[in-house]
Amino acid sequence: AKPAIPVSVTPPAPSERTKQQPLPPKPGGGGPTVPPAAGQPAAPLDLLAQLTNTPPPPETPVRTVLRRVKIWTPLVVLLAIVFCVVQAFRPLPEPKLVLTANKAFKFDGDKAQMTWPATGQAYVEVDGLGPLGESGEEKPVPIASVTKVMTAYITLRDHPMKKGDKKGALMTVDSKAVSDYQKGKPEGESLVRVTEGQKLSEYEALEALMLPSANNIAKLLARWDAGSEEAFVKKMNDTAKDLGMVNTTFTDPSGFDATTKSTAKDLVKLGRKAMADPVFKEISGLTEYIDSNGEKQKNFNPIVPLYGTGIKTGTTTAAGGNLLFAAEKKIGGTTQLIIGAVLAQHKTPIIDSVVAATKDAIESAKKALEAKTVVKKGDVVGAVDDGLGGRTPVVATKDVTAVGWAGLTVGLALNDGGHKLPHAAKSGAEVGMLTVGSGPGQVRVPVALKKPLAEPGFGAKLTRLG
Repeated sequence: AKPAIPVSVTPPAPSERTKQQPLPPKPGGGGPTVPPAAGQPAAPLDLLAQLTNTPPPPETPVRTVLRRVKIWTPLVVLLAIVFCVVQAFRPLPEPKLVLTANKAFKFDGDKAQMTWPATGQAYVEVDGLGPLGESGEEKPVPIASVTKVMTAYITLRDHPMKKGDKKGALMTVDSKAVSDYQKGKPEGESLVRVTEGQKLSEYEALEALMLPSANNIAKLLARWDAGSEEAFVKKMNDTAKDLGMVNTTFTDPSGFDATTKSTAKDLVKLGRKAMADPVFKEISGLTEYIDSNGEKQKNFNPIVPLYGTGIKTGTTTAAGGNLLFAAEKKIGGTTQLIIGAVLAQHKTPIIDSVVAATKDAIESAKKALEAKTVVKKGDVVGAVDDGLGGRTPVVATKDVTAVGWAGLTVGLALNDGGHKLPHAAKSGAEVGMLTVGSGPGQVRVPVALKKPLAEPGFGAKLTRLG
């Protein structure tokens, strides 16, 4: 056999594609990993490093969206759960009554006809309903002892008394009250006998002021209330301004001065406020009383025995006959308060002429008043609004009667009657009050649920805003 011929093989030059890359450094150790020598197997850890050293897949829009969904979905779900819990347990809005019936009712017919005095001026209204009319020129004229209504009003405002109290505060009669009695008696003034140092109750002082129209007691009340008559007169004018008595000027607390002037319309404003005080209303409606000296004192107002209410007369030569009056009429289940004033009646005897004119005004006012049914029992007049879009109808529990006169428009309103509305209640439960008109003669009828009132459901709670 021939000897083998040695063949020399030259290995190809390594290219960039096949050049071995250095391995990353081993954990915990210094430099790069040195590749194993030719012919030697790689260490297990080095081999694992090579297998896991794979670059991430390329980024695409789909992968980006998926990754964001995975991140935000749990957070959105958590927020939704929190929102639902908060909405479900938030305090419910307070329910309210809303009127669905007509807000006003107008009486048919022409304007009510009133009987007015031929001279002077007069004005009449029904408290809470409005004016029935007026006559004569509205200009300030002397009002005489009608002034004492303001004196009594301020006294009770500054020293209030509870209904049924027959005494009130005590005052000491001063020497000036005695001197006024002694000087005024010969001149024919209206006065009540008192003694210095006498203890006079507020109630008796007001009786003396309003019934026998005692000028000396009017001045005593002024000094007792304000410290001086001048300070009290300032109170009178300030109060007149507050009441809107724009054509009124007071210069003394009794009205004896002819410079104390007012108008019929202004005096009715005062009379309305004074009659709102139960003590004033009671006293001005008395026919007589026995004073602390044991003397009987009669009311100078002849209207009181006829109609059962006040308020005050005022007569002097300069002022003529004047009367601020109040009368009541029961109609339609209500008691309507008629308030008016007749001034400057100079036909003698002046007290008779002003009383006659007042009686005509009262009778014509009573005749003008009428009652009409505006809502029948069971009619839907409104609803309970739960504040979340739910409404439960309410009905009148009985016929609703409006009181007024031809041509008058009265307003209707729905309120909670002073009680908090429930969130849930049975059908037929009374939840409020339907009112017609205002003032002491206001008509009030309870309203009840036509069907059960239910608390708002979960859906309504969930979707509410604000």
